[in-house]
Amino acid sequence: MPTDELRRLAGRVLVGGFDGTAAPEDLLQEARDGLLAGVILFRRNLGSLADVYHLCASLHASAPEALPLLVSVDQEGGRVARLGAPLTTLPPMRALGARGDPAFTREAARVLGEELAALGFTLDFAPVCDVDSNPENPIIGDRSFGRDAATVATHATAFFEGLEAAGVASCAKHFPGHGDTETDSHLELPRVRHTLGRLDTVELPPFRALVRAGVPSVMSAHVVYDALCPEEPATVSLTVMTRLLRGQMHFQGVAFSDDLHMRAVADRFSLEECAERSLAAGCDALLVCTDRPAQARVRAHLAALAGAREDFRARLEEAAGRVDALRRRYPPRAAPTLGDLDALWEDPARRRLREALKRAWSPSPG
Repeated sequence: MPTDELRRLAGRVLVGGFDGTAAPEDLLQEARDGLLAGVILFRRNLGSLADVYHLCASLHASAPEALPLLVSVDQEGGRVARLGAPLTTLPPMRALGARGDPAFTREAARVLGEELAALGFTLDFAPVCDVDSNPENPIIGDRSFGRDAATVATHATAFFEGLEAAGVASCAKHFPGHGDTETDSHLELPRVRHTLGRLDTVELPPFRALVRAGVPSVMSAHVVYDALCPEEPATVSLTVMTRLLRGQMHFQGVAFSDDLHMRAVADRFSLEECAERSLAAGCDALLVCTDRPAQARVRAHLAALAGAREDFRARLEEAAGRVDALRRRYPPRAAPTLGDLDALWEDPARRRLREALKRAWSPSPG
């Protein structure tokens, strides 16, 4: 396979971030050249509503219509919401779970999805499927729908269904469960010491429910699970990402790695090694969220491996095929004009939902 084709093959599994409220020209060129599967936007990228609309439009314009970019964001609700007003403000997922009304959760997600789609987003890295079973957990907490698996499964499924109704891809995270950890994987490597029986009754049921419902993507956890694979984090574990997720749970969609810059993995592997291990374990799409030169290094490393090893090229082709299918399934549906976007916020049904959300969640002062 020629070098350019290998680079494009490697690029088809890469989702990257960048600095600034406008996409760098070199990134747009990579999209034109088929060297990037998608982008993830953070608060550092999101200026005014008009800025966001034009940013998403520029990203989509750079990619072929037949294979659009994934333009993604973490918009869960509560403290993990990259976009603020005038988008509908969702409470922490704990508040929606406590309300006990899956139809309300579904409608809240549908409205959010419509707003994201109108801006040009095609993928929301939500819902959180972790069970809030450890009060000392520094990273999940109220991001979870509840403290029992049934509540989380029910409301995470409803959230997925709402985003799906709006034409926005969802992502169940963090597989196979980040709820009962005492450390933050952004900073260090957490470990879950529970038995397989406990995982089967608490951590895994929400993910099983989302897989049965047809969720299009799942995100790995940079967490070690003693009962599954005590030697390495789930993201780079064949046991977790292939034997469990694909073999036992029969997941057919895209498996995303969590950000490969996070210290839980970055302190143990070089970025290139982590990307290689993640793909080999069963991840299909790799998040490299902050460093543009690092994205180029990952792409070059994967291309070189694919050129040297037939088995790795076959795994990369499988992964790229799944990511391509996700890109085609969720094309951009942005509002035709900024004026149409402005009218969206004033929709009477949307205003009524916002009032109901305010009643469901009263943030603590300060």
